[in-house]
Amino acid sequence: MSTVAELYTHHLATLQHRTEQALARGGFDHLVVPSGTSHYQVFDDRDYPYAVNPQFKAWLPLTRAPGSWLVVTPGQKPKLVFLQPFDYWHVVPSAPSGYWVEHFDIVVIRKPEEALQHLPSDVARCAVLGEAQSAVGAFVPNNPPAVVNYLEYHRAYKTPYEVEMMREATRRGVRAHHAAERAFRAGASEFGIHLVYCQAAGQDANDLPYSNIIALNEHSAVLHYTDRDLVAPTSARSFLIDAGAAHNGYACDITRSYAHDAGSEFQAMIDAVDAAQLKMCDQVRAGTDYKQIHIDAHIALAGILKDFGVINVSPEAALATGVSSAFFPHGIGHGIGLQVHDVAGFAASDEGGTIAKPEGHPYLRLTRVLEPGMAVTIEPGLYFIDMLLDEVKKNGHADSVDWKRVEAFKPFGGIRIEDDVVCTEAAPINLTRDGFSQAA
Repeated sequence: MSTVAELYTHHLATLQHRTEQALARGGFDHLVVPSGTSHYQVFDDRDYPYAVNPQFKAWLPLTRAPGSWLVVTPGQKPKLVFLQPFDYWHVVPSAPSGYWVEHFDIVVIRKPEEALQHLPSDVARCAVLGEAQSAVGAFVPNNPPAVVNYLEYHRAYKTPYEVEMMREATRRGVRAHHAAERAFRAGASEFGIHLVYCQAAGQDANDLPYSNIIALNEHSAVLHYTDRDLVAPTSARSFLIDAGAAHNGYACDITRSYAHDAGSEFQAMIDAVDAAQLKMCDQVRAGTDYKQIHIDAHIALAGILKDFGVINVSPEAALATGVSSAFFPHGIGHGIGLQVHDVAGFAASDEGGTIAKPEGHPYLRLTRVLEPGMAVTIEPGLYFIDMLLDEVKKNGHADSVDWKRVEAFKPFGGIRIEDDVVCTEAAPINLTRDGFSQAA
């Protein structure tokens, strides 16, 4: 088995090749990437949490190095201009160390403007990727589309190093998910479960790749519920947790649903969604159109609704009339990697263009055909959301639904099961299920 250092060496070679191609497309000689800087709140001296530029952390596992710069010139060793300021107000970034440093020429600076001494002499020959506020002198991010489109399109294909980083993030996330479930069973509040999760993950809200969704009972019907009640409900019926973790800049994205009563009908519905989700994960195969997985998910989920007496029409009819979308209103998933919702999900090619979403499914975040190396989430869900169910009635399809069954399930909110899955030349790698199996 290859070591992380060996995997990283291969990863870096892949990035250098992609960069050479991207720069040629755009007519540039150098790729210059700022790590990013802090944002300050308007009319205040408080800063927002720092988030590293994804184009920067694609190259090296530095996620807390604001004010630094990366310079990549084909045929030369990449250069890291590393800001290590004299500062007694804040923690100063530690000197670079680890398996990756030998691959870079590293220059340490003490003030942001000192970076200019170490950046290419002709800024016009540089593709500068980042936010406008990262500018130093004439080095203002220009984000040329030809370069960005190429790099982001190919970022969908994860290197073995990136898959290993996601696997490590998953191990951390699984550990925290187990702790969160125990807290739910013990009667903790949403906020209390959140704190338990962060402690088990070893990451606070600013370190996690996205804001934890910790939802009890009806709150599970709010897709991005982040309010987190401080007091536990009198009766905890259900628990939906959508929470991830990060490792060296890479994310995992895991969702699980639980019923308080293991023998309840709602737990039976969770089990049915879980079984269907596993079959959807197995569809993550080379040559499969991701849009088709989404459509197939509607058929499978509508079948579950029919089996539980919630709808009384065929799954195909539920899909055609939009009834299934009232219960499953989001997409089946998205790309994942350096970002939770990774880029270029709709890209027609590395030159740009857009692959349209299926008509009537506006929230799907990925429309590409799957190929080896792509990492995606598979996250089917069933929810009981008043405003969407009201639309079913307004659209003339009320007879398709057994409203007494809806009322029986509404107190539980909803169900979502989500795994991170890597497409290969053969069977897919389910990072999430592997993580749970290894932690068992």
